[in-house]
Amino acid sequence: MNIDLESPASFARGHPHAQYDWLRENAPVYWHDEKDGPGFWVLSRYDDVQATGRNHQAFSSCPTIMMQDPAPGTDMLMGDYQMMLMMDPPKHTAFRTLVRGEFAKEPAGRMGPRIRQLATQIVDAVIDQGACDFVSDIAGEMPSFVIAEMMGLPLDDGRELYKLTEIFHTAPEALAEGEADAALGKMFGYAADVIKAKRANPADDLASKLLAAEVEGRKLDDVEFQLFFMLLVDAGGDTTRNLVASGMLALMEHPDQLAWLKADVEGRMASAREELLRWCSPVIYMRRTAKEDTEISGQAIKAGDKVIMYYGSANRDKDHFDNADRLDLARSPNDHLAFGSGGHVCLGQHIARIEIDAMLREVLTRMENIQCTEAPFWLESNFISGPKTMPVSFTSAA
Repeated sequence: MNIDLESPASFARGHPHAQYDWLRENAPVYWHDEKDGPGFWVLSRYDDVQATGRNHQAFSSCPTIMMQDPAPGTDMLMGDYQMMLMMDPPKHTAFRTLVRGEFAKEPAGRMGPRIRQLATQIVDAVIDQGACDFVSDIAGEMPSFVIAEMMGLPLDDGRELYKLTEIFHTAPEALAEGEADAALGKMFGYAADVIKAKRANPADDLASKLLAAEVEGRKLDDVEFQLFFMLLVDAGGDTTRNLVASGMLALMEHPDQLAWLKADVEGRMASAREELLRWCSPVIYMRRTAKEDTEISGQAIKAGDKVIMYYGSANRDKDHFDNADRLDLARSPNDHLAFGSGGHVCLGQHIARIEIDAMLREVLTRMENIQCTEAPFWLESNFISGPKTMPVSFTSAA
């Protein structure tokens, strides 16, 4: 088996499950060579992925959660500044506390009526056309609008910021020279304008609250806010956008499961959503770096080694899930790892679930006979899994 989890080509049609299957069976802690780096350990089994994500004492999110280390002096996220994703406790805990209340289950639930209203608005915009790009016109709209409203931004700006996040997730070799740096500059420039506007006219929104909040006895400086802003815009869209798109594709590919869900959308949505999260696993991996000499499932790991947790593989582990290779929307229990594990578990998971439910409910009850008119084109990325474009046709249920 040729194992290549570095090339985006391996993820051109979703997760490379044949590779994952071989790894879990033959080398669950596998040394993977790296084109321009020292190499990394691949974790493919559920128990190893879950335990490593929980063990911040031995495995650090610093210097980055990405596969490749940034070149010294070339990445704005390094130096004296870190994005929250790349912090360890207690610093990570202090920064996460700044926004945890906004994303907790109860306040997320209060957003439900507005999120359902947005879902109706999104489908209203395309329902009479009979065709659309499911990613940009439907799946991408919801998280863009929700995070824009939370931050106190115009909805159209949320859509434009989402386009920048797609560039961040695209493999460098698939981008034009300087495209990633230009996107980063636009994101930081927009965040700088938000700082000026919210300091001059603070409002009851997440951006204003972040600028007024204190961490470790002081307010965030401009770069800290810009990094926080980018994280919220970026991570706020990943799971919802890619789950709604790849999840709808999975339903079209499994008409028996689609029919089962449509027979009782309200009653069956919760279990269906969790199974689609397991099945699609929108975030491909997260990296940790060993703080000390240790071992994982009997394999020696040296201090400084990169360890990468593959969620799509963990979520198809036959030792943990019965009939792991079968899409079963009624699956219960379903303790998948699509949102990660441990202290870095996805902050926005409660909002994401509400968004997913609202968007799929609207699509399944209003858009009949939905089918792809062209093969989906997947995001060229080894970090995020989901279609970049997915043209579909449909008829209005009305």
